[in-house]
Amino acid sequence: MTSTVNPDVESAVDPTAELSADALAERMQDPNWWRQAAVYQIYPRSFADSNGDGIGDLKGITSRIPYLTSLGVDAVWLSPFYPSALADGGYDVDDYRDVDPKLGTLEDFDEMIAALHAAGIKLVADIVPNHTSNRHAWFREALASPRGSAARERYIFRDGLGPDGSQPPSDWDSVFGGPAWERTEDGQWYMHIFAREQPDLNWDNREVRDDFLKTLRFWSDRGVDGFRVDVAHALTKDMTEPLPSKAELGPEGGNNRGKHPFWDRDEVHEVFAEWRTVFDEYTPPRTAVAEAWVHADRRARYASPDGLGQAFNFDLLKADWDPGQFREIITKNLVEAKSSGASSTWVFSNHDVVRHATRYGLPPAGPDSEDGQDGGAWLMSGGTTPELDRALGERRARAVSQLMLALPGSAYLYQGEELGLHEVADIADEDRQDPTFFRNKGVDVGRDGCRVPLPWTRDAESFGFGFGGAHLPQPAWFGEYAVEVQEADASSNLSFYRRALALRHQLQGEEDFEWIDEPSGDVLHFTRPSGWHSVTNFGSTPVDLPEGTVLLSSSPLEDGRLPGDTTAWLV
Repeated sequence: MTSTVNPDVESAVDPTAELSADALAERMQDPNWWRQAAVYQIYPRSFADSNGDGIGDLKGITSRIPYLTSLGVDAVWLSPFYPSALADGGYDVDDYRDVDPKLGTLEDFDEMIAALHAAGIKLVADIVPNHTSNRHAWFREALASPRGSAARERYIFRDGLGPDGSQPPSDWDSVFGGPAWERTEDGQWYMHIFAREQPDLNWDNREVRDDFLKTLRFWSDRGVDGFRVDVAHALTKDMTEPLPSKAELGPEGGNNRGKHPFWDRDEVHEVFAEWRTVFDEYTPPRTAVAEAWVHADRRARYASPDGLGQAFNFDLLKADWDPGQFREIITKNLVEAKSSGASSTWVFSNHDVVRHATRYGLPPAGPDSEDGQDGGAWLMSGGTTPELDRALGERRARAVSQLMLALPGSAYLYQGEELGLHEVADIADEDRQDPTFFRNKGVDVGRDGCRVPLPWTRDAESFGFGFGGAHLPQPAWFGEYAVEVQEADASSNLSFYRRALALRHQLQGEEDFEWIDEPSGDVLHFTRPSGWHSVTNFGSTPVDLPEGTVLLSSSPLEDGRLPGDTTAWLV
């Protein structure tokens, strides 16, 4: 078989072309926009700083909308921007219906969303319903109120065990380390699955449910197009006493699938059915995607059209560089999405994991690992062991990103991956901010390495992030990955992402997919209804491509053949 490279493809793809008024209106009113969207996650404190205080803000995001337009994304997912003490990177929320003063004002938010919409870009807001911060007005009221009060019933307060109540109500652990209970001055205990500054809400309380419906309408009325639901699988809880012990739950929460006391309970879907009623009050309906770390056979309920509509699958994020794993995961998730009436979601990087350019530059984890090569041991070594092959990681990251962008479903991109950024491993202890580092010293260094502010220019202070410093230190090598450097290079990672995203729009609306078996076990090949072929070579030896015209290749072809660690699209 022979394939040719079309020299006119790049010139024919213009990601900066403006939409006509009719096309813009059609895009913004499309009720199914989310099914095939390319969604770009912004961690607001690390994207762009407009006032030089070292912290990214809403005005900074607004100033960079031309960049987002040129990138070619359909939507922005905005990580928490609410008032917060940052005990957990903004996921400890003081007020769900306001903006953190360090990031701006509600007026700044309105200006930002209006500018995004004018550019044809939707906005997905992060919402954190499992817990508030300990500075939230409700929790302050609860601490000032007596046991059994209505204020305490909004949270999960319990008396302790032992003759004087000095032992926590159960031996459950917090996700961030240490006990999942904190004692108050009057001797009661409150539950916190995460940090002690994040008290869990009581979702059996009607007032809690109604207040979140009010919050959903508040942001939807301001134009928010959808919501990313943090820890969607943890809201409802069975706190029937006596509470089971860790041993009774088993090492992996054995009695889950609807029976665990606080993970993935069936009753949570009653909450999301109410949310769906609110979403459907709007035209087009508001959307939602669940962050639900649940078994694959439980995920479809979160993605139900009667519930949130879509749920993250993180399966590829955990996969080794192995075509068999990729094929099995892709097949399973597309079948699962079709059965639920949703579309699948694909993701390789986000604010909680080591960037995939780094993960794919490390040795594979092997068959005994449940989480694949997550980069944790490499981070613990300060980025020295095992040795990172930067070039290989970047090459493979481009290949899998191109593969992902050809798949049916929504593609979620994390800020900076379009630049090929690696994880920053060598952050000094005194500069770290993630609570997981402070609570698990010697076990986990936290997630700061993927949250370092972006480089926009090669030489300016903070690499153009702002005209002051940056809240997390940027390494010297960031300058070579800066936006201005890559915009001047047609072969750069950024130029590649722009071409890939522009071409991807030709596939929108197509949800069918078919595998093509290849002689080489190293190759994954699939087609889409329009005649597109996506071919990825996971091996090291170049392989022949099918007949057709090559639209894009993640690395240069070798005498018309597809080299290892490379994806090509053909028609």
